[in-house]
Amino acid sequence: MELVISNLEKKFILGDRTVNAVNNVNLNVSDGDFISIIGRSGSGKSTLLNMISGLLVPTMGEISLDGKDISKISDDELSYVRNSEIGYIMQGKSLLKQLTVIENIILPFYLFKRDGDPLKRARHMLEQMEISHLENAYPSKLSGGELRRVAIARALTNSPKLLLADEPTSDLDKKSTLEIMKLFQNISDNGTAIIMVTHELDTIGFGNRVLQMDEGNLKEKTNAAIA
Repeated sequence: MELVISNLEKKFILGDRTVNAVNNVNLNVSDGDFISIIGRSGSGKSTLLNMISGLLVPTMGEISLDGKDISKISDDELSYVRNSEIGYIMQGKSLLKQLTVIENIILPFYLFKRDGDPLKRARHMLEQMEISHLENAYPSKLSGGELRRVAIARALTNSPKLLLADEPTSDLDKKSTLEIMKLFQNISDNGTAIIMVTHELDTIGFGNRVLQMDEGNLKEKTNAAIA
């Protein structure tokens, strides 16, 4: 997997002013990269992830995934790429409330036909998240931390080449955060690239690169600079 982001920009018109949410971002990501993006709220981190996932269209620039500019392909092609190659753990509630936990996790299998046993894969992810006992529960009955674990399981169920994670441990306690970060580190070691937005500086040591976003600008940081 190779992700190449070139001269990426996103501008929003708010009344009589223009806001540069993402400003001339350039980034290369390869198999096994585990990138942590830090920065203040409102600095453009989530906007960047939403463009990489194809949920937002850039104002300018290119997002190339394995040689294909995903910002310029059709909606059907983009939906397939997002379902088969990209896993996205979004901020906030993203589960369908009318579906059970297991149905939410299986959902990506039914959007596009693929090989494998979806139920077996979903139950394996539930085991990894240590929430097998919640298989038949509905989202309204889950705690914030449980909802987060289900969202992570759903994002990983299709074994994506690229995992995007927006504050994935924000609803988790210290023990659960450690468990999830070790899981991320393991899948990164096995070749999945991860781009994680976080405010929790104690999680960035699990990755191999740290970038900081400031007013839409993205820069690589060193451990010395972070300290």
